[in-house]
Amino acid sequence: METIRFTGKDKVENQFAAELRKKVNNYFKENNISQKANAKMVVKTVAMISIYLLPFVLVLLVPMSSWVALLCSIVMGIGIAGVGMGVMHDACHGAYSKKKWVNDLLSGTLYLLGSNVANWKIQHNVLHHTYTNISGMDEDIDNKGPIRLAEQMPLKKIHRYQFIYAFLFYGMMTLTMLTNDFVRLYKYAKMDLLKTQNKKLTSEFMKMFARKIVYLTVIFGLPLWLSPFTFWQVFTGFIVMHWVASIILSFVFQMAHVVEGADQPEAKPVISTEWHVHQLQTTSDFARNNKLLSWYVGGLNFQIEHHLFPNICHIHYKKLAPIVQQTAKEFGIVYNLKPSFRSAMLSHIYRLKELGRA
Repeated sequence: METIRFTGKDKVENQFAAELRKKVNNYFKENNISQKANAKMVVKTVAMISIYLLPFVLVLLVPMSSWVALLCSIVMGIGIAGVGMGVMHDACHGAYSKKKWVNDLLSGTLYLLGSNVANWKIQHNVLHHTYTNISGMDEDIDNKGPIRLAEQMPLKKIHRYQFIYAFLFYGMMTLTMLTNDFVRLYKYAKMDLLKTQNKKLTSEFMKMFARKIVYLTVIFGLPLWLSPFTFWQVFTGFIVMHWVASIILSFVFQMAHVVEGADQPEAKPVISTEWHVHQLQTTSDFARNNKLLSWYVGGLNFQIEHHLFPNICHIHYKKLAPIVQQTAKEFGIVYNLKPSFRSAMLSHIYRLKELGRA
């Protein structure tokens, strides 16, 4: 796989990176707190997993109408999206705990969605975080079906209407992962990226296949066995759960990178921007003062802080954000902030319109 080297265009960018790291490290030292999860994060973990699992248990054990069961499917979708953003995400970055086994255990919550941890770590930790918003390197801005997310991608007539139909296709994200994981795994093996996770193609393929069989057996088999619902009713609930989770996950990810002010540099062997500065240029925070949203999305509305310090638990981002913003201001670096969820959403829709036109 070809790589890209980031190099600061001047001393100011390198000084900014050094000063920022110093200030953030001092924050944790002065307050004598760990960079990893705290008691609030543990409570949140239990709550998120419960929002996903409890409705499923109710469907299995409590007599209910199909409409109530459908509502349970919606709640499960909300829950599993919350688990992905607020638990799995930190764990996969090694940000949840200093203990590897804890991070590995909680990373495995991704299997509750039918996906694969090794693929996620390559696609997200390696490609997205290293080459943020660089077309051809960052798969998060690859075309999603008929949705054009990058300026360097071919433009088609249908893209003119993507700001309308994009939301339908966003709802297919986690469903497509059920099968696309196999294609991605093979692709990453060909790119020699499986080595970054100490994985081998054959063994990882077999493990992933087995996990998906177990997932589908549990999510379909138990309701068919223990509840009175038909296959088509269970299938409908399954689709609804994934669609809800996908819509939430897609919106949160896209509102951090495919918005006004988030650059999309061309892929070059050398990019004349210091890596930390590149993260600020390609990323946006949004709705930082919305406490409920921040709690639910796992601090991913503090996306700038997450990209600069992915090994720090998101529970600390609220405190780190003013430090990052002030330091950026001192060095004359733009800090992209959308003040509310609504403004971030509208900015994403406007960006979709821009990308749908020449």
